[in-house]
Amino acid sequence: MIQLVPGYEISPVIKGGWQLSSGHSLDQTIEDAGAILDTTKFIEAGITTLDFGDIYTGVEELIGKAILKLQETHGDNARDLVQLQTKYVPNENELDKFDRTDVERVVNRSLKRLGVDQVDLVQFHWWRYAAKNYLVAMEELFRLKAEGKIRHVGVTNFDVERLSEMVDAGLKPASIQIQYSLLDARAESGMAQYCLDNGIGIFCYGTVAGGFFSERFLGKDEPTNFATRSNIKYQLIIKEFGGWELFQELLKVLSMIAGEHSTDIGTVASAYILNRPGVKAVIVGARNLSHLESNLRIPEIKFTDSQVRSIAEILARAKGPSGPIYYLERYNDEHRNIMHTNNN
Repeated sequence: MIQLVPGYEISPVIKGGWQLSSGHSLDQTIEDAGAILDTTKFIEAGITTLDFGDIYTGVEELIGKAILKLQETHGDNARDLVQLQTKYVPNENELDKFDRTDVERVVNRSLKRLGVDQVDLVQFHWWRYAAKNYLVAMEELFRLKAEGKIRHVGVTNFDVERLSEMVDAGLKPASIQIQYSLLDARAESGMAQYCLDNGIGIFCYGTVAGGFFSERFLGKDEPTNFATRSNIKYQLIIKEFGGWELFQELLKVLSMIAGEHSTDIGTVASAYILNRPGVKAVIVGARNLSHLESNLRIPEIKFTDSQVRSIAEILARAKGPSGPIYYLERYNDEHRNIMHTNNN
C-alpha cells in the first residue's frame, strides 16, 4: 500500500471498472456473478483499490454487490478492506446550464448504488472548457467532503492550466487520473512536474493500451476487428504514436525485457509507467482472474539502466500524441466519439 494523502492509502495497482461496463464491450455481455467473485478475489489478493464511474453502466451496482459478497467471509470489516474511487461526470449537454445541485444528486446516487455511506474518492471530469462552471462543481464536491459523503476529491483528464486554477482557488485535488503510457507521454509535458510540485498524485489509465501491449499482437498485422471500445481507442493512439510498425519495434523491446523478468509484455508496460515521477498508481482493467498474478507483479518490476535505454531509443522516434492532456479526446471527433458523454 502507498499513501496518497495523509491518512489514506491505496494499492499501487488499481482495478479498473470500465471493462465491466455494459457499454464497453462491443460483442459480449458481462456475467455479474463471475465479475463479483473476481472482484472479491482481487481485493483479497491485495489489489484493494477499485476505480469506476457514475457513467460506467452497471458498475457501481456490481461493486456494491461485491462488497456484500465480501461480508460473507469478512463480516462488518468488509468495507474497510477496499478503497472505493468513483467519478462525477456531468452530462455534456447540460454544461452550459450547469446546476450545482446535480453534484449532490449524482453522489447520492453513487452511494445508494454502492450501498455505503461514504465513498473514498470522487474524481471529477468536465467535457468542455468553454463551459466555465467546473470550479463551481469542485466547490460542491468539497462541500460534500466536509459533510462526510466524500472522503477525498480528485479530478480526471484536466490539463495543467485548469488544474492550476483549482489549486489557486483553494480546491486542490488529492489526485488526477490521466491517460499515460509508453504510447502516450503527454503527461511529461508539464503535468507530471506540476503534480510533483503541488503534492497531487497521478493515477494512470491506458498503461496496457486496451490490451495491445500483449504477446498476441507481437509480429502480427494490424487488426481490423475489435471487441471493445478500448481496442478502438488505443488503435487511434498507436496511430498518433507513429503507427503499427513503430509499435511493433516497441513490442519487441518489451518482449525482451519481459523475458528477463520472467513476466509478460503488459506487466512490463504498466511497471514502466508506475516507476515514472509523480505516478502513484496504475489502473488495470482486468475483466477476470486470468491477469491477477501478473498484475500483482507490476510493483515488483525494477528496470536496469540498459532496459530503460532500450525503451528510450524507441520512444525518441515517437511522433505523438502531442498537446495538453485529453485535448484530442475533447476536441478531435475521431477520438471523442468513442466515449459516452451524456449518461447522467
